[in-house]
Amino acid sequence: MGKISLFILFMGILAGADTDFQLARVKYRGGGDWYNDPDVLPNLAAELRKRAGVAVAPDQAVVDVGSREIFNYPFLYLTGHGNIRLTEDEAKNLREYLENGGFLYADDDYGMDESFRREIKKVFPDRELVELPFDHPIYHLFYDFPKGLPKIHEHRPGPPHGYGIFIGDRMVVYYTYNTNISDGWTPNHNDPPEKREAAFKMGINIVLYSLTY
Repeated sequence: MGKISLFILFMGILAGADTDFQLARVKYRGGGDWYNDPDVLPNLAAELRKRAGVAVAPDQAVVDVGSREIFNYPFLYLTGHGNIRLTEDEAKNLREYLENGGFLYADDDYGMDESFRREIKKVFPDRELVELPFDHPIYHLFYDFPKGLPKIHEHRPGPPHGYGIFIGDRMVVYYTYNTNISDGWTPNHNDPPEKREAAFKMGINIVLYSLTY
């Protein structure tokens, strides 16, 4: 699916059309647990339908980062605790996807920071992860986060950080570090209600941003 097809799909989603829009989880090599907490995307999808009226499928897709199937999904989610490894062909495939309208959200689940930064450099050797200011639209699109990312889990001391990679004015990669937003989308970690609420609100902002910018 090319840029024009992705744009048409996005407009159908926002117009409430009957679409096949589905959140997709990225499967990668290297030994990291890309598969952990399999309920997070279905739970986020349920909140997107309920709160924002987005026509999103209730289940998640799982796609290999090197497969052309990624072009069928406007939103990719990547997480894990360990190592990520991309081949040259996989990095090329992901770059083409992102250059043609796709969006990648990566959430460090404590332990993937070093490898994610190394491998995303294979995808965009000419671009840097830049920290987003608190006035960036992703923090204000549907719910307001005047101080940026909420911190869901205390993996490390210090504040959470949100980074982006841009093509022109469009952010194509959003990476959250030292917050673990997606852990708040599952009840498995026994987070207090206010943490889970903040996590869902930020998750909705992230998906809506990917569809409208």
